[in-house]
Amino acid sequence: MHDEINVDVHPTYPISWQAAACNGLLRGTMKPISTVLLRNTASLMLTQRLIALGGRVPGLLPGMMPPKATIVAEELGSCSGEWVRGDEGLDEGKVVLYLHGGGYFVCSPVTHRPITWRLSMVTGRPVLALDYRQGPVNTLADSLADSVAAYTGLLDRGFKPENIILAGDSAGGHLTLATLLALRDRDLPAPSAGICLSPWTDLSDVQRSANRWADPMLSAGRMDWLARQWTAGLDSTDPLVSPVFGDYTDIPPLMIVTGSTEVLRDEAHRVALRARSDGVAVRFEEWTRMPHVFAILADIVPEARMVFRHIQTFVQAVEAREPDAAAA
Repeated sequence: MHDEINVDVHPTYPISWQAAACNGLLRGTMKPISTVLLRNTASLMLTQRLIALGGRVPGLLPGMMPPKATIVAEELGSCSGEWVRGDEGLDEGKVVLYLHGGGYFVCSPVTHRPITWRLSMVTGRPVLALDYRQGPVNTLADSLADSVAAYTGLLDRGFKPENIILAGDSAGGHLTLATLLALRDRDLPAPSAGICLSPWTDLSDVQRSANRWADPMLSAGRMDWLARQWTAGLDSTDPLVSPVFGDYTDIPPLMIVTGSTEVLRDEAHRVALRARSDGVAVRFEEWTRMPHVFAILADIVPEARMVFRHIQTFVQAVEAREPDAAAA
């Protein structure tokens, strides 16, 4: 089963017409819209409000959910969240702590339910989706504090660290890695694994060139601009700011998923290589021509549904190796 954890995976398939159509739609809508909106604080705030409003319109978000899926609101100190159960009969002694993406300024647990209910299904456990504090009002440190507090809160409720998985996408993938590093540095017990979907890992002043024109969704220039907003006054090479520079010694197994045409692909791969060099088992998956955080498109894109089976394989392999790790 170890081969299912420490491995590079490049799924081969003829790209579906649904995926091709989504790429075209994103290229014609999301990419130019973000190029226009990501210009100043006022536009960030406007985008926040529009996304939040969309989450309140019945039927608009977040897509289809199975009849047995349930959502229960949760208050978590400085922030809130929701418990997502994709089915009945889950193992209530285990949990996924999920950190949504959105560039640290948009989205919420509501927008990411297409991911969280499926994560609950394939892992056989409830998902706690965290509505952590975001910019431009709050800082990266605030988001990290909320994530660490939510994790330690789960420990206080009696969840064993080996029964907790930390997961996130995009900015939430960044927060997943930063949280794992912070927990290690504070001598707190580590969760059993980390799962990062299209993680944003480099907020330094690097100029992104790979896939600059190929990415159907993200503008490299706007990602550079957004990184500068969140790192003003900070050391952008601090591993808690740019996890690509982290020392991953004693970090639990990682699964990192990216699309081949993403502007964030190379920095995700750099984390995988760095973590492996520090002795961490990493399952790195690169999916041909899949857009940023394509798992969120699982309602309509076949490849997005397939990736959850790969996540299930990774989680099952992690669970199978835990007795061996404890014995060692």
